[in-house]
Amino acid sequence: MQLLAEKPAKEISLREVARAANVSHNAPYHHFADRNGLIRAIAERSMADLLALVRAAIAASTDPRAALRNGGGAYIRFAVEHPNAFEAIYDPTVCVPGSPTATMAPLIAGLEEALGEAALAAGLDRAADAVGFWGLVHGLGTLSAAGHFPIEVALAGYESAVDRMLPHASV
Repeated sequence: MQLLAEKPAKEISLREVARAANVSHNAPYHHFADRNGLIRAIAERSMADLLALVRAAIAASTDPRAALRNGGGAYIRFAVEHPNAFEAIYDPTVCVPGSPTATMAPLIAGLEEALGEAALAAGLDRAADAVGFWGLVHGLGTLSAAGHFPIEVALAGYESAVDRMLPHASV
């Protein structure tokens, strides 16, 4: 994970992991069958970290609207603050759409559930709303992480969009 902070997962080799851990170059093969196994483990760990941050942000919120804002904000911040981890999570060659690993599947479900429940509690009550919400935070996080605009602009755009999406009645 320390190497991931410095470079994309696709650039990390098992030999490099061994060097960083100060073990023999064959030692990583006791834990990973190959480089793809290492990259999958990185993606799974990264998704677990993302899910934990989103859940914590939602749980710490005072009301449903704040939960939606804070959960999405945590997602965007993770994408910007940990771009290599974020990229590893959504790399379709690592986490094949429709065929996640046994470890990744419940993490994906947990993220969908956390974001979906926050959206529903705030008044976004159609299935398409949750998909749109996830697309919004993912897109803003991806664009900001790539340098298209600063995180402050992404977060302000997100909050503005959420305010417009939510029903005006008190929740």
